[in-house]
Amino acid sequence: MSGNRKKKIVAGFFIFLVFMWLCTVISKSIYASKLPIVSTESIEQKYVEHIVKVDGIVIAGEKSPVTAISGLRVEHLSVQVGDSVEEGDVLFTIDMEDLTDLIEEKEAAISKLQTQIDTVLQNEELARQKKELEEQRAREDYDALARREDTLVGRGAEEVNQAEKDLENAGDDEALQDALQQAAYAEADAKWQRETAMRDAERRVEDIIAPESEDSTLEVNRLELAGLQEDLAPYLDIREEEGRVLSPMSGIITDIYVSTGGRTSDSAVLLLADDSVPCQFKTTLTQEQKKYVGLNDEVSLKLDGSSKEKEATVDYLSESSTMPGNYEVYINLPEGMGVPGLSGTMSRAESGEKHYCCVTPAAVHEEGSRHYVYVVKERDGILGKEYYAEQVNVMVLDENENWAALEGALNDDSVIISSSTKEVKNGDVVRLSEE
Repeated sequence: MSGNRKKKIVAGFFIFLVFMWLCTVISKSIYASKLPIVSTESIEQKYVEHIVKVDGIVIAGEKSPVTAISGLRVEHLSVQVGDSVEEGDVLFTIDMEDLTDLIEEKEAAISKLQTQIDTVLQNEELARQKKELEEQRAREDYDALARREDTLVGRGAEEVNQAEKDLENAGDDEALQDALQQAAYAEADAKWQRETAMRDAERRVEDIIAPESEDSTLEVNRLELAGLQEDLAPYLDIREEEGRVLSPMSGIITDIYVSTGGRTSDSAVLLLADDSVPCQFKTTLTQEQKKYVGLNDEVSLKLDGSSKEKEATVDYLSESSTMPGNYEVYINLPEGMGVPGLSGTMSRAESGEKHYCCVTPAAVHEEGSRHYVYVVKERDGILGKEYYAEQVNVMVLDENENWAALEGALNDDSVIISSSTKEVKNGDVVRLSEE
């Protein structure tokens, strides 16, 4: 073989090797460019601290309802929520024209009922007079009848006496004996007639003076009249005050349930916080937050307008009746601290236990009730050494916004995938981030 040919073969082989090397580099580059780029982290020892920070509002420690007569039209509201008032201050005024109409309507009802009562009394008086007259006449009739019947009985007795005398003077005369017998019969009939007539006359008197059946109409009307008069009294009091409704005590207006032009209801028209009773701070916790805040726990409290936090204690904690699954928290504030409606923030930090296997929450994946992480492993591949993701099941012992404490087949040398440019699955080849 000539020297030139031999050189050509060597040169060709060298070119082939270079070409193959270039193809390999290009293939690796293309292959690598399609791999997900992952960021990794190492296991750390941490205290998993829990911080609960929630907003809330200052509420009155004790609220007293202010009531007014139902149905009054409000002409002007003199206060708004948050205002401080003293006893006797004007809360709102009533439309006097409307109030006058209401008073006249009630007075008309009272006058009508009074007329009915007067009519009943007049009729009762007439009935009493009529009854007295009937009784008087019945007794006069009784006396007259008694005299007449006594006279008839007396005459019958005289006729019997005369028949007896005639029979004695004439001897045994049959006609006279018959006459005596007839006189005796007549006397007996007269006595029976007198007894019957007098009994009937006495019964007529008894019927007249007998008590009549009870009639409750008058008593019912009087009770109704008293109720109407009692109902009218507060309307007259408001008229005396020229329609002004005054505060019964000093305090802070927390709620108003009436509006200008509207009418008062039979419930409270507004609520007044007793300024002698300290306020409370109210907030709401989720079920997760409740794990780290309990009754009588120390918390930090910062109200709007204040530059410093103050230590406080959870005085009340209970599940909310309006938001099931959430919990209401009340904190009694010191006297003079806060006013109803002021916003604020309650916070509490709990350091928790020290854990020896902690990663960022982004590295932990969840599938149903199962948790796992991806650990970077190394193996021989088609193009040489390569990295791949291996799924490792773990148990989350504790967690906050920054760290998750784990238990599982991990050690200090484990390289955990914290993020990836593409979705990673178990066994996928990955490329490590150069950052």
